[in-house]
Order: sequence, then C-alpha cells, then structure tokens
Amino acid sequence: MANNKSALKRIKINERNRIHNQSYKSAVRTLMKKYFAAVEDYAQQPTQESLEEVQSRMSAAYSKIDKAVKRGVLHSNNGARKKSRLAKALQRVNKQLTPSSEEVAAS
Repeated sequence: MANNKSALKRIKINERNRIHNQSYKSAVRTLMKKYFAAVEDYAQQPTQESLEEVQSRMSAAYSKIDKAVKRGVLHSNNGARKKSRLAKALQRVNKQLTPSSEEVAAS
C-alpha cells in the first residue's frame, strides 16, 4: 500500500484513467462488431442500402479508433491494425461479389 500523499494520488489517478480507457476500448470493440455484422449482411444481400450501412459503420469505427489513438488509449500501431482489419473485411467481400478479370475472360 502507498504510504505518502503523491503515491496515493497516483493510485487514484491511475484507477480513474483505467476506467476511462476501458470505456473507450469497449466502445471501439462494439463499433467493430457492429461493422463486421454489417459486412456480413452486405455479403448476404449486396444492396446499395446495405453498402451505405457498411460505409457509415466503418466511418464511425474509424472515428472512434482515431480518437482513442489521439487520447493515448490505444497505441498508434494498434489503431492502424484495427483499421486495416476493418478495410480488409470489406475488400474480401467485394472480391467475392465482383468476378475478377480472369474469370470474366474465361467465360
């Protein structure tokens, strides 16, 4: 246990920051899950509305990740990795939906 004023203050501050950071990380995870769910829906039924939903979810997730990085909750590389995962999920679905030039030439 801490036995001076400054150490006690640091304990309080660290606990306050831990709770604040935890809420940010939770929000990032929630937005990422909602984005991945929207991408799944888009893969099942590729309509313009579902694509717009995916784009809006991606925008919200990117924004929250960038804010978490800016506030020091996430390391910049961690934020970049999360954003890369989001983009890669949509690219994977788009690649499945649109035939490649090789497949078009073969048919």
